[in-house]
Amino acid sequence: MAAPRDRVAHLLRQLQRAACQCPSHSHTYSQAPGLSPSGKTTDYAFEMAVSNIRYGAGVTKEVGMDLQNMGAKNVCLMTDKNLSQLPPVQTVMDSFVKNGINFKVYDNVRVEPTDRSFMEAIEFARRGAFDAYVAMGGGSTIDTCKAANLYASSPDSDFLDYVNAPIGKGKPVTVPLKPLIAVPTTSGTGSETTGVAIFDYERLKVKTGIASRAIKPTLGLIDPLHTLYMPERVIANSGFDVLCHALESYTALPYHMRSPCPANPITRPAYQGGNPISDIWAVHALRIVAKYLKRAVRNPDDLEARSNMHLASAFAGIGFGNAGVHLCHGMSYPISGLVKTYKAKDYNVDHPLVPHGLSVVLTSPAVFTFTAQMSPEHHLEMAEILGADTRTARIPDAGPVLADTLRKFLFDLDVDDGLAAIGYSKADIPALVKGTLPQERVTKLAPRPQSEEDLSALFEASMKL
Repeated sequence: MAAPRDRVAHLLRQLQRAACQCPSHSHTYSQAPGLSPSGKTTDYAFEMAVSNIRYGAGVTKEVGMDLQNMGAKNVCLMTDKNLSQLPPVQTVMDSFVKNGINFKVYDNVRVEPTDRSFMEAIEFARRGAFDAYVAMGGGSTIDTCKAANLYASSPDSDFLDYVNAPIGKGKPVTVPLKPLIAVPTTSGTGSETTGVAIFDYERLKVKTGIASRAIKPTLGLIDPLHTLYMPERVIANSGFDVLCHALESYTALPYHMRSPCPANPITRPAYQGGNPISDIWAVHALRIVAKYLKRAVRNPDDLEARSNMHLASAFAGIGFGNAGVHLCHGMSYPISGLVKTYKAKDYNVDHPLVPHGLSVVLTSPAVFTFTAQMSPEHHLEMAEILGADTRTARIPDAGPVLADTLRKFLFDLDVDDGLAAIGYSKADIPALVKGTLPQERVTKLAPRPQSEEDLSALFEASMKL
């Protein structure tokens, strides 16, 4: 009779042979131990990086004390022109004055920033020689402030040095940055928790970004009172972003199947692939979205619903900020970048604009129909959370079930009926595909590889929901 240790080893080998090897199946992330980093072509580890966050109604008034505790003497407050006229920014400035904080305001942030608007903010930051930053607004403001902090702290760097490859050089950030406090006023991007800053690269008419744990905010102050100033379509489109953050990170390629394996931990990407910790945050965020998003959109005074969506944004940010997103986001960047004349309701801007959350969600039914075969259980679980009866659903039906559930959820929230409704036609598909191809940082995290023909088919299927 074999020794107990031999029997355990035999059973483990049997289990490993019997386990499903598809890329995203189940919640199992186990792998053979003892392999050195240099001996692997795929990664063998993941890490969790997240900003400190503080949540509570009225917590914004503590920001001046936080800066005082940091010893800040010269602070940059970044916001946009619309928000600068509203009470949340006044609350921040009152806290500065009360605590003796010297500050300058930069309110020229562009909603859906570009490389040009980033560089204007960077120039302001370099001239100001600030020792701390406060970003108050949505993802556009927080991302702009991250970039300003980075390049002001690295004055000799070329703009493309830190921009994601293949558009930029994707260099690791090795310089120390100044403290940055993010005060989100929308419930969508989760930017207060992540080391990612997204912008439109105007020359190529495509979105790209900077991704490094080094640029994540020092602290996120999540104050649900600010969400009461969000118009209906802003809360809806922001919520669509939370929805896709959760869906995409929960279905991303598992971290141990992502390649290449980094030779040095500093080059391990912020978006590492699905992992068991991110899964927890993604699923919890999705449950909140399912319960509260419709209420938050329909009743601007529903503080419970809007407060929970504010938390869901941060929860999903913790999940996707470490797992990543994939096709909905990768395809969204040219949808935003190639916008023609569409101007979203409730956005007070002077340029055509497809809000980020809308650009992401319009492809979601097609995308999850495409990816479902790689992790059908995950897709059915998400459909069930969003209200589907999956008791009799078969594994091969996972994609259509989730897609139909998403369509119903989105139509209940008066979403635009596909890409055609925001100005695109089949003639635009080649340009949309071309704009997706450089987004390898996220598209390679899709659980199912995709060809240019696949991308064309996904855009075509998204023309009408």
